Amino acid sequence: MLVATEEPEWLMSWPVEAPLSEPPLESLPMAERPRPPKRLVSKARKLVGLNTLRVTVPHLPDDCTGLARAVYEDSGIELMGSGVRGDNGVTAMYRLAFERSALHTNTPEPGDLVFFRETYDRNRDGKLNDGLTHVGVVEAVEEDGTVQFVHRIHGGVKRSKLNVAAPLDKTRNDYLRPAKKKTAAALTGELFVTFASASRLANALRAEFESPLGVVR
Repeated sequence: MLVATEEPEWLMSWPVEAPLSEPPLESLPMAERPRPPKRLVSKARKLVGLNTLRVTVPHLPDDCTGLARAVYEDSGIELMGSGVRGDNGVTAMYRLAFERSALHTNTPEPGDLVFFRETYDRNRDGKLNDGLTHVGVVEAVEEDGTVQFVHRIHGGVKRSKLNVAAPLDKTRNDYLRPAKKKTAAALTGELFVTFASASRLANALRAEFESPLGVVR
C-alpha cells in the first residue's frame, strides 16, 4: 500500500484553483457562460475504443497526455506550452491551465480537462508523493453530477465515470488506480484534483497564438 507523506511540493506551489482574472463561472448566468467547442467532444468520442493512439496520432505519446493533446490539437490548441524542467506531461498541462485562469472546481462542461493525482507510483518509492499523474477529457455530465470522461489507460482509450460529490460511491465512480502489491486501489473521486475550462483555454490561446478555432455560442 502506498504510504502518505507530507504534501508534495507541486501541491504546495500550485493551488488547485487559480485566481481568476475573469468572473468565476458560477457567478455568470447560464446563458452568459462560454460554451466549449463541440469539436473537442467529437474528437474524443472518435478515439474511444482504440487500443493505441499510434494508429491515429503517431507523433504524440501513447498515454493519457497524448489523448488530451490529440483532442485539443485537432482544434488547433497545443497543451504543452508551459512545461518547465521536472514537469511530467500532466503537470505541464495543469500549469498551462493555471496560467490562463482556466482551472475550476465547478460542474464541468463537455470538452473540459479533468486532472487526477497519485494514479500510480510514478517514482516507485512506495509513497504518495507523485502529484499529478493523469488527465482526461470530459464528454458529458449527468443530472446527478456524474461526469463521463474519455482517457487513455492501460488497454486503450476508454470512458470512465467521476462524481466529485460522492467520491466513494462505486456506482458513480470507476476505479482509476488498480490494486497492486504495494498500491491500494482507488476510485476516480478519490484521486480527482480539478477541472480546466475548455472555453477559457480556447479563448486565451486563440488570442495568444491566433488559432483558427471558433467558439460555439
